[in-house]
Amino acid sequence: MERVLISEFKARCIELIKRVQATRQPLIVTLRGQPVAKVVPFEKGGETGVKLGTRIANAIFKDDIVHFDFSDEWENR
Repeated sequence: MERVLISEFKARCIELIKRVQATRQPLIVTLRGQPVAKVVPFEKGGETGVKLGTRIANAIFKDDIVHFDFSDEWENR
């Protein structure tokens, strides 16, 4: 995997992103020798996670979720 200094990435950002898109090879951006970012090619349909608002009304609350007591789960000293 290719590595590039953050200063070089800043100067050549568009060129480097286009290269990642064309070659499909990830790029590691480093700051003082430590990796700080990974540029990967975008894949359609590859978005993960739940979009906001899609899980509305899917939860069922059986007890009071604001006031709770964990005293029975802690050791008494």
